[in-house]
Amino acid sequence: MKLFAGNSNRVLAEQITKYLEIPLGKANVRRFADQEIFVEILENVRGEDCFVLQSTSYPANDNLMELLIMLDALKRASARRITAVLPYFGYARQDRKSVPRTPISAKLVANMITKAGADRVLTLDLHAAQIQGFFDIPTDNLFSIPVLASDVRDNYVLENIMVVSPDVGGVVRARALAKRLESPLAIVDKRRDRPGESEVMNVIGDVEGHDCLLTDDIIDSGGTLCNAADALLNMGAASVTAYITHGVLSGGAVARIAASKLKELVISNTIQPTSAVETAHNIRVVSVAELVGEAIQRTALEKSVSSLFD
Repeated sequence: MKLFAGNSNRVLAEQITKYLEIPLGKANVRRFADQEIFVEILENVRGEDCFVLQSTSYPANDNLMELLIMLDALKRASARRITAVLPYFGYARQDRKSVPRTPISAKLVANMITKAGADRVLTLDLHAAQIQGFFDIPTDNLFSIPVLASDVRDNYVLENIMVVSPDVGGVVRARALAKRLESPLAIVDKRRDRPGESEVMNVIGDVEGHDCLLTDDIIDSGGTLCNAADALLNMGAASVTAYITHGVLSGGAVARIAASKLKELVISNTIQPTSAVETAHNIRVVSVAELVGEAIQRTALEKSVSSLFD
């Protein structure tokens, strides 16, 4: 088994190799003067079970191309099996035609990864579970719920916790966390008039006096979470904390979170945190290295991955 990594999240890759007790595969991933990507695998991989770790986060197109070229390089180097490990799968929010004459980019990216040489895919908290079906190769969608639930138990008094979904679409995810914590569930009903903007309409559930945990798969601009936090506090919540898997945090999101009424935003390191995230007073990062590392090990040993979540 060999694990290689692009440039999107080297820190996570090194944490995973430490968990697996193997060295990080040697590869040269660099740019030519015109920014074309060049990849050279610097060790023999013939007949090896290879894993390529790369989050297709910002800059999404550069990181995606790095992944595709690394897959092609390993395929042409006669690797026995190649698994694309995508802690964060970019383009996942373009999973349907929301309006006429628009692409389904998530399917396009899935096709590209398959065509480039991946034999299977390992990813974490897909924006929509049905994206698994976009791939024509075996795809394992891991869940961050065990990692997040463990952090909640370590930092909060469970008797006063209420899990809250920031929208109707995230109810299944929120219910899974609430079930693990044995806590009640509430839902924020919101209306989105334009991309990146949301308006909170109503809170379904009695949140008064509870420490509310908002949970979702992605935080991008932060507007939805900040509006939801305001609504919950107006309804009498004692405090509001957010647990989010993928911290995209584009534009002025970090400043927006820092100035918000959120007690804390907890994100995982599926996307490598920026310096602004690391220095923000109310943003904390938890690692999914052990979860992803264990899934990689089980894949290599042909053991069950789904039993991780039993």
